[in-house]
Amino acid sequence: MDKFKQLESFVAVAALGSLSAAARVEGIAPAMIGRRISELETRLGVKLLNRTTRRLSLTSEGSALLEEAQRILRDLNEAETRLSQGSMRPEGNLRISAPAGFGRRHVAPAIPEFVAHYPEVSVTLDLSDRLVDLIEERYDCAIRIGELDDSQFIGVRLADNQRVVVASPDYLKTCGKPMTPDDLSRHNCLSFGHQGNQARGWLIKQNGKVRALRVKGNLTCSDGSVLHQWTLAGLGLSWRSLWEVRDDLAQGRLVSVLEDYAAPPNGIYAILPERKHIPLRVRLFIDSLKARYQSADYWNDA
Repeated sequence: MDKFKQLESFVAVAALGSLSAAARVEGIAPAMIGRRISELETRLGVKLLNRTTRRLSLTSEGSALLEEAQRILRDLNEAETRLSQGSMRPEGNLRISAPAGFGRRHVAPAIPEFVAHYPEVSVTLDLSDRLVDLIEERYDCAIRIGELDDSQFIGVRLADNQRVVVASPDYLKTCGKPMTPDDLSRHNCLSFGHQGNQARGWLIKQNGKVRALRVKGNLTCSDGSVLHQWTLAGLGLSWRSLWEVRDDLAQGRLVSVLEDYAAPPNGIYAILPERKHIPLRVRLFIDSLKARYQSADYWNDA
C-alpha cells in the first residue's frame, strides 16, 4: 500500500508541478507528500525530482518512471472498476457442499449452465447429509435447509422450505391417522439422525406457538433418501420437505397429516465462511441459485 501511495504522490506532483498543489488534492500536509517522494527515491536509489525555490522538474529517471507509474495506476483503477461493476470474469475452483437429496435434485442441475456461462470456473460438488466444517474442510459455500444457529457463518436465504408430516396410505390404514401432535407418541416416527435441525425434534405450531416435538421410532437414518423410501414402504411417519414429497402426495403414494399444525416455512440457505471479501465465483453462483429458486414456476416444474 505504501508503494502505491508513493507512486500516486509522485504522479500528482509531476502533474501539478508542486508539493503543495499535490497535497491540497490529496488532502494531506505538503510535508507528507515530500516524505513519500523521498522514500520512493531512497527505495529506488535514484533522484526523481529537481527542486529549487522557484520550480520543480523531473530528472531523466523521473521522466522514465512517470510513464510507467501512470500506466500502473491506470491499470489498477481499471481493474478495480471492472471488479466493482462485476465485469471481471470469475475463475478458480468452486467447492460446494449440499444435502444429498436436495443437491441431486436442485443444486447439481444448476451447475452445467453455470460453468457453461463461466468456463474459467470449475466446480467440486460434495453431496452429503452431514454438516461439513466450511473452514477446516475449505468449502466456499454450503447449502443448508432449516434455520441457522451458527453465528460464525454468513447465511444467504435462497428460498422458503415447507416441511410436512407424511405417511403411506398402507401405514395409515394399519395404524390410524394422527389427529393432534400428541397422537405422534403412539406412532412409529422415522427420525433423521442426530444432527442438524431435526435433532431438536419436529417443528409444529400449537396454540399459536412453534415448538420442537420429540418423537420416537424404531428406525433412524442420516440419509434423507433412505427415510423417504422407508416412508413409502409404510414403515412409519416422517417429517419431510415438500420439495421431496410433492410428487408422492400428488400421486397418492404418500398422505400429509397434521396440516393444521404445520410450522411456518423455514429456509434454504447458502452458508459462507465469515470473511470480508467473497470471491466473485461464489457470489455469482449464489445469485444464480437465488434467481433459479425464486422463479415463480420453478418448484412446480422441478
